[in-house]
Amino acid sequence: MIEAIVSLKNETSTSVGRERIRLLQAVAQAGSISAGAKAFGLSYKAAWDALEAMTNLFGQPLLTTKSGGTAGGGSVLTPTGIKVLEAYARMEAEMARVMRLLEPELAGSGVTPVNLMSGFLMRTSARNALRGHITAITSDQLNAEVAVEVAPDQTIFASVTLKSLRELGLCVGREAIVLIKAPFVMIARDEETLMTSARNAISGTVLRCEKSPINAEVVIDIGGGKTLAAHISAHSAKALQIEEGKHVKALFDSSHVIIAID
Repeated sequence: MIEAIVSLKNETSTSVGRERIRLLQAVAQAGSISAGAKAFGLSYKAAWDALEAMTNLFGQPLLTTKSGGTAGGGSVLTPTGIKVLEAYARMEAEMARVMRLLEPELAGSGVTPVNLMSGFLMRTSARNALRGHITAITSDQLNAEVAVEVAPDQTIFASVTLKSLRELGLCVGREAIVLIKAPFVMIARDEETLMTSARNAISGTVLRCEKSPINAEVVIDIGGGKTLAAHISAHSAKALQIEEGKHVKALFDSSHVIIAID
């Protein structure tokens, strides 16, 4: 089944997605923020902060709150709040319809409608965003190491908390996107035997190296049509004799890898 989940954001507010919309619905149904928060499994403060973020996004109150009296206090949706809930439900339904229409056209391409939409809509400051499949998860009492295969024989390891593991619903076989900032990626000669604490050592071939007097961006072909970019100093690029076609290793720690899901 194809399901669309819409997230709304402007330049100054945090994003509002399905969870906050459901919180708004819960508060409206329960008749008060405290009761709605309890039903939703949140503290009053967390619910208040989430509802305040929604007000900031839409620029108008979504709830009217009355203090207690003979008729009792509580919270009810404003006309704007009602419109927001209706519009959000309509957007999710339309997104799901569009993706169902796209599915036959993408058949056999290796791209799913979900891949397509996240590729169009994802915005991140990380230079590297690689899609793959989770192949293994190892955990202890606090943290977990997640292995994501992003290309044939190329696995990237990420360290996440158990809370993140649960909240993202990460499990073996699930698709995931790994995000790595280019300055976190170090470069070494592929032929060298290195002793390093970096959990990730990805071999590849230099596609291009663009240099300025101070810095250099090295783009590495890691196979499967995927590339990995590193930002290093121009001095390092010269010392390592980085040039097109050279075999290198990209080194980075698992704690510098962020995992995202559709």
